[in-house]
Amino acid sequence: MKTTVHFKQLMLGLVIPTVVVVLWQVMGSMPDMAGILPTPLKVLEGWHSWIFAKPGLGLNPYLGTWLANVEYSSMRVAQGFTLAALVGVPLGLLIGWSKFISQMFDPMIQSLRPIPITAWLPFSIAVFGIRDIGSIFLIFLGGFYAIVVNTTQGARDVDRNLVRAALMMGASRTQLLLRVVLPAAMPSIFTGLRIGLGISWTAVIVSEMVAVKSGLGYVLWDAYYVGRMDIVLADMVSIGAMGYISDRIIVFIERKMLVWRILQSH
Repeated sequence: MKTTVHFKQLMLGLVIPTVVVVLWQVMGSMPDMAGILPTPLKVLEGWHSWIFAKPGLGLNPYLGTWLANVEYSSMRVAQGFTLAALVGVPLGLLIGWSKFISQMFDPMIQSLRPIPITAWLPFSIAVFGIRDIGSIFLIFLGGFYAIVVNTTQGARDVDRNLVRAALMMGASRTQLLLRVVLPAAMPSIFTGLRIGLGISWTAVIVSEMVAVKSGLGYVLWDAYYVGRMDIVLADMVSIGAMGYISDRIIVFIERKMLVWRILQSH
């Protein structure tokens, strides 16, 4: 029974992608779209050579460089996102739980949060130059705000009856924060982590277009500049795939840590 349900879900999930690919093939085959929208088959050919061909063959600079560029982008996202989580989660808990911390930090965070990542690019280049640290800084900013805001809201929404019960049992403020507020805020924290991770992938692509000379973002802009739209589209699909895989990792960790939430839903 479960196998049948999963099969139906899989088939439903394939309907829209199949329609998109068919429309893409039809539009890419039109004479007016030549050089602008390569067909899926041409994109697959370019992607295959980007992944599997030996580097340095011919005049194609993209041959065999896919894995290296995926590694560059993934490492930058991992570093920037991890830093954002290490700062954003504790700070969000404190802001949501302490009025003093909230009054100190929340106005500044809410003032800086609307500034888009692209607006930070000139500052990043001026301070860090064309180096990895500039990209990691932008990724950190992209993930940080989503994480801290969702964590703050999770801490503020803690059931006050739980707090009262813990106080009646003699819990200190530190125990209250770690054993009551933190577990209760975990669903919101994971929501913030998922949103922040998605923004981190956006930030790494933006930063690699300008602030560094490697990674999927750099290849995306370089391929567009030289008219390799097949590599551009293959790059876009690669970014989407990496973002999806990393999101599934967060969801997997969430399910393992929040088993009680799954049991409640059943």
